[in-house]
Amino acid sequence: MTKEISVDDKLITLQIWDTAGQERFQSLGSAFYRGADACVLVYDILNEQTFTKIEEWRTNFIAQASPDDAKKFPFLLLGNKLDRCNLNNNPRQVDKQKAEGYAKNHQMIFFETSAYDGTNVDVALKTISANASEMDTVPYFSPEIDEADHINLDEIEDTQTPTGSCSC
Repeated sequence: MTKEISVDDKLITLQIWDTAGQERFQSLGSAFYRGADACVLVYDILNEQTFTKIEEWRTNFIAQASPDDAKKFPFLLLGNKLDRCNLNNNPRQVDKQKAEGYAKNHQMIFFETSAYDGTNVDVALKTISANASEMDTVPYFSPEIDEADHINLDEIEDTQTPTGSCSC
């Protein structure tokens, strides 16, 4: 999924890959993860097993994405299905304080969300996007690289290309 959001007057395009925690996607990790500016890890607050897999997914992401500084890399931890945890037949299995503690110990941003009713989804995505946009390693947002990428058209030699040919 691709989603565009505005953060601090910057248009940010999010490219979101949902692997649904399936092991078969782990082998594709390096192709998807390399060049990522942030990582969102999601667990189901009604299913303890999904939370216990977070460390494995985080470790695999770091190994395959190879960020310059894994400790400073922007991670977002989301506990999903908040809308269902208050129903009698759906007891919470992952304590919010436990998840907050994990996130804090790993320098991750944390929210509990509901994909169903949208609770905290927008604020979570805007928060991780703003955090990622402040990283020096993100070429689009790095002022030094941004300046270096600008082409001064006055400095380009004006050469004519004969009709029918292409200059690349």
